[in-house]
Amino acid sequence: MSVSDQIAVQLPYLRRYARALTGSQTSGDTYVRATLEAALADRGLRDGIASSRAALYSAFTRIWATSHVEAAEERSGLPDAMPHEQAAQTRLATIAPIHRQALLLTTVEEFTRDETAQILDLSVEDIDALVNQAIQEIDGESATSVLIIEDEPLISMQLESLVTDLGHSVVGTAATHDQALEIFARSPAGLVLADIQLADGSSGIDAVEDLLKFGDVPVIFITAYPERLLTGERPEPTYLVTKPFQEATVRAAISQALFFRSSRPLD
Repeated sequence: MSVSDQIAVQLPYLRRYARALTGSQTSGDTYVRATLEAALADRGLRDGIASSRAALYSAFTRIWATSHVEAAEERSGLPDAMPHEQAAQTRLATIAPIHRQALLLTTVEEFTRDETAQILDLSVEDIDALVNQAIQEIDGESATSVLIIEDEPLISMQLESLVTDLGHSVVGTAATHDQALEIFARSPAGLVLADIQLADGSSGIDAVEDLLKFGDVPVIFITAYPERLLTGERPEPTYLVTKPFQEATVRAAISQALFFRSSRPLD
């Protein structure tokens, strides 16, 4: 496999991480692009980031920490940032970035503590302390109501248990597009957890797009098909968890989604 192919395999996941870290698809993609441009200009760096996933994220971390990159909306070819992304960028300054990096890397990106320490150039003990601090900083969110869109009963039950353990309430679980709209119209939720392939062949993506017509609400996609959302051809979800998932990953995504949610109430 060529160097470019090795990097391409990891690119969708690096973009996911960058988007969650910056709170914006456009800003995240801009920093990823800067990392790739640096690799093109430096053969040693290019070979290094192709050697392992951790090396790629380490190179991105150095670019993100030391560079000021302008994220031009017109260059992205995508619409302006969604309201929840604008809110995310505003609130980003209230939490230490290094804490969020440690949490994202060990949960959403599922790096080991040793790999995370390598990426951030810190000790394993430092990583443990940063993750604990991040959890303390983002766990102060008030409880909310949650709509679960998932057609597999066991997974739906697992998510419902996880959500309630975190102190939130579940307004309903939907296995189809129509069920999701019916529940949301009756009981608008403050958070949506959604699969993208539903029982009757309908699309969770379409269901979410229709729900967002009612008002701005944070959404976490939980899917076995992340490649369907990480195409770069349309605005992508800030929060994307891959099945099979770890509960810690979903917990971290919920905490971040609520921390960076838009303050605009539902209509």
